[in-house]
Amino acid sequence: MRARTGQNLRSSTRRDGRRRRAVSAAAAMAVGVMTLGVLAPPAASDSAAPAAAAAGPDAVQRALNTLVRDDGMPAALASVKDRNGRARTYTAGVGDLTTGSKVPRDGQVRIGSNTKAFTAVVVLQLVGEGKIDLDAFVDTYLPGLVRGEGIDGNRITVRHLLQHTSGLPDYGVHLDDDEIRNRYFEPRELLDLALDHPADAEPGKTWGYSNTNYILAGLIVQKVTGRPLAEEMDRRIIQRIGLRHTYFPAPGEMTVREPHPRGYHRSPEDGPLRDFTEMDPSAGWAAGQLISTNSDLNRFFTALLAGRLLPAAQLAEMRTTVPVGTSGLRYGLGLTSRTLSCGGVYWGHGGDIAGYETRGGVTDDGRAANVAVTSIPTDEAAVRHVSEAVDTALCG
Repeated sequence: MRARTGQNLRSSTRRDGRRRRAVSAAAAMAVGVMTLGVLAPPAASDSAAPAAAAAGPDAVQRALNTLVRDDGMPAALASVKDRNGRARTYTAGVGDLTTGSKVPRDGQVRIGSNTKAFTAVVVLQLVGEGKIDLDAFVDTYLPGLVRGEGIDGNRITVRHLLQHTSGLPDYGVHLDDDEIRNRYFEPRELLDLALDHPADAEPGKTWGYSNTNYILAGLIVQKVTGRPLAEEMDRRIIQRIGLRHTYFPAPGEMTVREPHPRGYHRSPEDGPLRDFTEMDPSAGWAAGQLISTNSDLNRFFTALLAGRLLPAAQLAEMRTTVPVGTSGLRYGLGLTSRTLSCGGVYWGHGGDIAGYETRGGVTDDGRAANVAVTSIPTDEAAVRHVSEAVDTALCG
């Protein structure tokens, strides 16, 4: 998923691909669904945002108000934690356009491509246990499965998958909104959809966001452990660090379990907003299926960077990045770094899935912030304002 699908099940994955390219050119670039488009990484802008310079006591609230008032987001939510552990939550807009109900504070949202960071952590835990080798070929674990025009699992490594340098085509751009919303997909169906198309590049030669990489990573986890990916993610991460509002929806589970703002999607992009809250998230799977809250995402990335989820060697591998475009965005193994207007970087991922966009991360000194909006921004200004809200929260 692109860092902006996070990284990623975006509205129409086809249109998401076109939009991501347009935003990349205009705003430099973004990472986080399923950056599927729906699964993309967050879009990155050239500058983190001068808004941080004007940060005051209510700067984050003002940033969310801008997203609602000026950019037409139905709702915006944020959770911010300072380096001393003090946390604050924010909301703007309405949680339901039909009833005008309030936005649930720290409500659950679909987090799209942020799921990739969770999948990468499970893979790297297995690396630390000696059960997976980052530089082993995919065929070591899934013999004969990855074959296509210019595609050979004997040439693609696990590292290539996690860093999006495999050259594999993205299945997400070949799905439309109705398929993403209503159809249940087995992971192998998603992989087969990708393998019907030629490789985008030679393995290891260039960075290219593809949700297909993380479908394969999830399949490797299942092959190595003999257990469903959702169980491994729950046992190894969610339960381990106490993410009380994070879960991997069960097959056929189309609703959101806890209080949440409704998510809206514009398809076509010049059409009216449609309520996309209820959908089958299986098109995201290991690349974008999770549901969480801003506070839980802050807890997850804080624990990850503090070394509570990975041994030092595997965390160092995860933080070893390659550049993405010219925006200052860099991609590691399921983890991105982005520059801050106040200096330094923050680590996270981000995600888009029809109805929701999430952006945020943590700094090495313990600051954390995550922002969610209830419709995927479709113009350059709105994309920039989401990134600026995160920067304001971390720099203010």
